Amino acid sequence: MNMLTFLGGLILLVIGASTLVRGASKLALSFGISPLVVGLTIVAFGTSAPEVAVSVGAVLDGKTDIAMGNVVGSNIFNVLFILGISALIAPLIVNIQLIRQEVPIMLGASLLLLALSLDGKLSWLEGGLLFALLVAYTVFLIMQSRRETQAAKDEFAGAVLPAGAGAWDSHLAVQIGLIAAGLVALVLGSEYLVQASISFAKAMGVSDLVIGLTIVAAGTSMPEVATSITAAIKGERDIAVGNVVGSNTFNILGCLGLSGLVSGDMGLAIAPSLLAFDIWVMLAVALACIPVFITGREIARWEGGVFLGYYLAYVAYLILAAQQHEALPVFSSVMMGFVVPLTVVTLVVVMIRRPAADG
Repeated sequence: MNMLTFLGGLILLVIGASTLVRGASKLALSFGISPLVVGLTIVAFGTSAPEVAVSVGAVLDGKTDIAMGNVVGSNIFNVLFILGISALIAPLIVNIQLIRQEVPIMLGASLLLLALSLDGKLSWLEGGLLFALLVAYTVFLIMQSRRETQAAKDEFAGAVLPAGAGAWDSHLAVQIGLIAAGLVALVLGSEYLVQASISFAKAMGVSDLVIGLTIVAAGTSMPEVATSITAAIKGERDIAVGNVVGSNTFNILGCLGLSGLVSGDMGLAIAPSLLAFDIWVMLAVALACIPVFITGREIARWEGGVFLGYYLAYVAYLILAAQQHEALPVFSSVMMGFVVPLTVVTLVVVMIRRPAADG
């Protein structure tokens, strides 16, 4: 029954996000907003709607560990798993704007979250700060979009088609109905997912935090999975990367911003284990994007394989740690003493050799 509840909630989240994005996109286009702006805001943020619904719902249910674990776990999942899988399908092109602007913003948001978390709590005031930064970031993207090239506008116009005359979703009432239905599905789906996740945690003997970092994080990232893999298959390989980076920034500023605001005077308590390990992993993953992205401005298949391998190792560590398994010390020693240093050395060698080969 718990599995059916979880799957039902997940399906509602995916359908709700898709319906909300469709209705909001068509409504915005009907009012004359450019497809580029819609793509940069509504569509990009819409894929993170499940994370918002689940995190806010978890806070209202008093399960702040699930809310925090969902965001941190989703950001780790997005980079390591989604980019890993997408790069294995086809080497991913990295737009120069991502390297110069979006990745540093994602890294800055991650560093800010770490700084705000050091006292063990995210207050409603700090949540308000994060959300205000999201609003400022959105305004900046809209202003920047006015200076974009025609090629960029055409790309988003192809992805966000305006409602044609006579199309079933060209009517205002239908568009508003889609938005309302999407929001209802997100609310119901988040409630089912959170309740099922709590039951999983109790049955498996692990904490809400571990469930939030793994099952809930992967579940709420399904829209990003679908978007990035579809883009990679279609050859729209820069969209696959941009979707992940944009979603990670929104998860921190939007999901935790709103979660912090609705937490009231209590604020969001941050588990010591999250502060001691998982937030640092999220930060390390964001940092890892920089050398990987600038080596030839693409994510090669072998780099995608490394990302995917690290995600599997991260999940294995969480499971071993939750069960206090006797293999945990050996596993940790191998990862920290051999695998991680070898990866760093390989990336450094590639960064040195790539410019020489290009020259």
